[in-house]
Amino acid sequence: MLAGCLLLTQGGHHVAQLSELQRASLTEHALGKTQMRRREFITLVGGAATWPIVASAQTDRMRRIGVLMQIGERDAESKIEVAAFLQSLKDLGWIVGRNLTIDMRWGGGDSELIRKYAVELVALAPEVVLAPGGTVVGALQQASRTVPIVFVNVTDPIGRGYVENLSRPGRNASGFTSFEFGIGGQWLQLLKESAPGVMRVAVLRDPAITAGIGYLAAIHALAPSFRVEVNPIEVRDAHDIERAVAAFALKPNGGLVLTPDPAAIGHRELVIGLASQHRLPAVYPFRYFAAEGGLISYGPDAVDAFRRAAGYVDRILKGERPADLPVQAPTKYELVINLKTAKALGLTVPPTLLARADEVIE
Repeated sequence: MLAGCLLLTQGGHHVAQLSELQRASLTEHALGKTQMRRREFITLVGGAATWPIVASAQTDRMRRIGVLMQIGERDAESKIEVAAFLQSLKDLGWIVGRNLTIDMRWGGGDSELIRKYAVELVALAPEVVLAPGGTVVGALQQASRTVPIVFVNVTDPIGRGYVENLSRPGRNASGFTSFEFGIGGQWLQLLKESAPGVMRVAVLRDPAITAGIGYLAAIHALAPSFRVEVNPIEVRDAHDIERAVAAFALKPNGGLVLTPDPAAIGHRELVIGLASQHRLPAVYPFRYFAAEGGLISYGPDAVDAFRRAAGYVDRILKGERPADLPVQAPTKYELVINLKTAKALGLTVPPTLLARADEVIE
């Protein structure tokens, strides 16, 4: 741990006051410069990652917010997302240790643990809670219908009952969506473009995540035009994933589509490894899947949503209500292709597809 970082213990959780050098490191990683710097960031923050963090802004009065992460504290991308959120708060004037306390909990992809932490955070009386993912939003709204919530990376907030409408949410939550259900059809199209020989598609989804039904419906709707057979596969944990993918791979001409569920995200190293082992072309929902060895990813910039969420937290701390803040969609979707993985699978990615890519990993 670098000199100048003070770690305190509070209620069984760590409280970290970050040094100037650490905050500079966090800034670099939130901007996503290089994989090497990402690894350096993870090493830097690893000891302080079980936060509550103490952070801050424009007055000397201490304010309190909560953050309930859906994924585990060891997840590298989650740490980068948190760093982006913290840096954006700092840019808005909230200074570590002076006028903002952040109580942080990591759900580890466990719905029971998320519900427990939701109750725990609400009991701390935060002025607003950052909620990445629908599972977190649902747990927080069960715990309180009054504590303001800013969500990120949520699909169908109206259908899931989190808001009344997008322009005026009307309840205690607002924030930033991730996907529309129609993207499921685009994932299928990308899979067929990159691997025309695929005739069977396994859609990996957690049955506890209702949004997965929408993605699956969009894939089913387009499947006949691509002449593919769709096989929904329910996964909840690593054992389920390993068993299901191995069984699916027993027949030829298969490919995978991964929906953005906590289980899939938390076990992405396993999924990417299984796709490679069984030579299954696969399409994933976020850039970091392709960066870590997946064939293709297509989805929004997840880190950007955390940066934007800091703006809503700032506005709520200044007196605005989530009920009056419009729900916003992603501003950019990223198509990333890993040519090294394509070569390992014996695939030649069409030039037309490469030309559309935002990033090609050699």
